[in-house]
Amino acid sequence: MNRTLALLFAVVSVALLCGVSLSIAYRSIAGAILCMLAAIGFMGYGFVLSARLRRKRGG
Repeated sequence: MNRTLALLFAVVSVALLCGVSLSIAYRSIAGAILCMLAAIGFMGYGFVLSARLRRKRGG
């Protein structure tokens, strides 16, 4: 995975986790759950994409 794509995944993941903390601070259970699921899904997709690109590259 190139650095730009990795940085994008890192920034978006941190933003989603900040969304979880803000949702907890504002006592929004639905928002916290939604942001947590989105963060887990997005990070998982990043790992899958990284593995696919590594296999495609042959490394």
